[in-house]
Amino acid sequence: MDLLQAIVLALVQGITEFLPISSSGHLILPGKLLGWPDQGLAFDTAVHLGSLVAVLVYFRTQLRDLLAGVIHHATQGESSEASRLAYNVAIASLPIIPLGYFARFVIEAELRSLEVIAGTTIVFGLALLLADHYRKQESSPLTPLKALAVGVAQCFALIPGTSRSGITMTMALLVGQSRTEAARFSLLIAIPTIAGAAALKLWDLSRATEPVQWGELLIGTTVAGLSAYACIAWLLAVVERIGYLPFVIYRMILGIILLVMIV
Repeated sequence: MDLLQAIVLALVQGITEFLPISSSGHLILPGKLLGWPDQGLAFDTAVHLGSLVAVLVYFRTQLRDLLAGVIHHATQGESSEASRLAYNVAIASLPIIPLGYFARFVIEAELRSLEVIAGTTIVFGLALLLADHYRKQESSPLTPLKALAVGVAQCFALIPGTSRSGITMTMALLVGQSRTEAARFSLLIAIPTIAGAAALKLWDLSRATEPVQWGELLIGTTVAGLSAYACIAWLLAVVERIGYLPFVIYRMILGIILLVMIV
């Protein structure tokens, strides 16, 4: 992998990780169009760590408040909005952890085809469109049961092309969250999800024999982190105003491009 490939793929990963447009579909396009070799497990791990750092830095103040709320509830027995949100984030993060651990090799071997990615890009894009169109005008409180529903929906993101952000925002809208609340909750539950995925990749990497290009990994981590941070800020600034339709249209175009590549 050369420097140009590292920068482009890291930029694509950072931009698409938190937008509801599927990073899988985008990461496969440069390789197919430009004939690039697979970036390898080490690079995948590096760019995921960059995205994780970005969301941790962006939400650092809220994360501190969530932690303080949990500690206060544990020591004083008084719940708060912060502690309830923290518990809901934890609940929503649970379902994907065991499923991702046991299914990752099957997914890598069987579900990374262009046909699968094209289909899921289109189908789950339409699901987001319907959820946004029929969302409640008045948001309702997020309960543990609703958080669990979002967590179960997140498991579908293990299928390439689904988009973790897209499917969690879709379910959050369906359970009564506003556009901005759905986006923020999706970003918050990305923290344990990406951390778990990165830990699994590090474990697999520790047993792999592929050579490590440390320069490309550092560049990939940095570029992915900076672009992901900018994307988070932009998404939260505009989603309530523009809605999710532009992302749905983009997904339809991407899905059609992938279908054309198949034939």
